[in-house]
Amino acid sequence: MKILAIETSCDETAVAVLECAGDDTAATFTVLGNALLSQIDIHKEYGGVFPTLAKRAHAENLTPLLGNALEEAGLLNKGTHTLTSEKQSAIKEILEREPGLGDAFLAFAAATERPAIDAIAVTHGPGLAPALWVGVNFAKALGAAWDIPLIPINHMEGHFLAGLGKNDGKVITIENAQLPILGLLISGGHTELDAMSDWLTYKNLGATRDDAVGEAFDKVARMMGLPYPGGPEISKLAERDRAENRENPFKLPRPMKDTDDFDFSFSGLKTSVLYQIRDKGELTDIEKEQMARAFEDAVTDVLWTKTLRAIDKTEAKTLVIGGGVSANHHIQKEFAEKIAEVHPDVELRIPAHALSTDNAVMIGIAGYYRASRKEFSTDFIADGNLSLA
Repeated sequence: MKILAIETSCDETAVAVLECAGDDTAATFTVLGNALLSQIDIHKEYGGVFPTLAKRAHAENLTPLLGNALEEAGLLNKGTHTLTSEKQSAIKEILEREPGLGDAFLAFAAATERPAIDAIAVTHGPGLAPALWVGVNFAKALGAAWDIPLIPINHMEGHFLAGLGKNDGKVITIENAQLPILGLLISGGHTELDAMSDWLTYKNLGATRDDAVGEAFDKVARMMGLPYPGGPEISKLAERDRAENRENPFKLPRPMKDTDDFDFSFSGLKTSVLYQIRDKGELTDIEKEQMARAFEDAVTDVLWTKTLRAIDKTEAKTLVIGGGVSANHHIQKEFAEKIAEVHPDVELRIPAHALSTDNAVMIGIAGYYRASRKEFSTDFIADGNLSLA
């Protein structure tokens, strides 16, 4: 089965084409085409994602990225393609709230034959609603133009399932994932623990009550005068301090670490950083490294403690960490060492870097499992607050 996947939940515009085969016990996903554009340069002057600009960039980028992904996959069939007046009217109506996208799409559709695609998977939540709507409407326009069924996909399920995969070049394999599976999903917009006892059936155990962990990284980086996105910058400084093994003058709290639930809170940690920087005055380069390490250590400590408690509660056999913050090397190292020490019976799975940040490949992976269950629909909307469970 060939899946065309579209992702526009935040500040990456992504389109991918996957050749998929297998079942719930063992499946392979061959990436035939993959086109992605990051909007970091657009948003960095704001220190975070500006929704209106994200929406505009998605509308500008989707059509050319679609062409790039199809061409890489060998599925771009150029030639005159006449859309009926009914289809043209339907497409214009679908895209009427996406300025500039309608004309670009119709021009592309008129010069491109229907590709050999079996289904179109698109993120419909959670995320930034204005950004999500661009992808949803684009997918609906494609479905109308080419008579291809649509599959609405939960962005968090994409992260969860992609994290289970093992990469071999352009081939991703998901197999031997022992249930129950516990997922720690950590990104700029989410921090949550979800359990899967039956395949594709999720239960949310807990989530952040305020800032997501990636958001906290970015805000702390801004306090320290570091560029956006802040997570990688903080990690670089923290690693320098660990290499020097200095005594750290900064002591930071671990909010909600010892509560009986599985929820998280990072606003108090962020506020503590703010007050200590204010009291200290402008930080020296060494103090920035020390603060970065103190912050990263505090975050990792909270994440591990909550996750360990969730492993014990769910009796998980597999732990998957997904989302952009799963690329953090210190978090990966600490979890790998602690799992091996405390729970050697639990397999830890972390996605390759390219699958940790927002991407269309993960949406295609989830799309295949949902398409295999005939979960096609045209009656869905963008939902910025969509939950996984």
